[in-house]
Amino acid sequence: MIFIETSAFTKLLPNYLSDEDYRALQTYLMQKPDAGDIVKGSGGVRVIYYWKKPDHEVWMLTIYSKSERTTIPGRILKQIAEAIDHE
Repeated sequence: MIFIETSAFTKLLPNYLSDEDYRALQTYLMQKPDAGDIVKGSGGVRVIYYWKKPDHEVWMLTIYSKSERTTIPGRILKQIAEAIDHE
């Protein structure tokens, strides 16, 4: 499994997760890339990622606190997925 970070994700990551927490998230996603559950101990953080199954890639898109935003609209996530699939 390959993890690919957007520049926005890389920039925001240290504000939300320690290196240890991020490694735990990656380990979790390698085991269950389609689970979509919050990793224990990550608190009120949302990590938006896209699993590009055929290429064994997990695209780390963005990360934010639940208090900052409740969700990202489905249409936006669909556009992101389509853009990644066409790469």
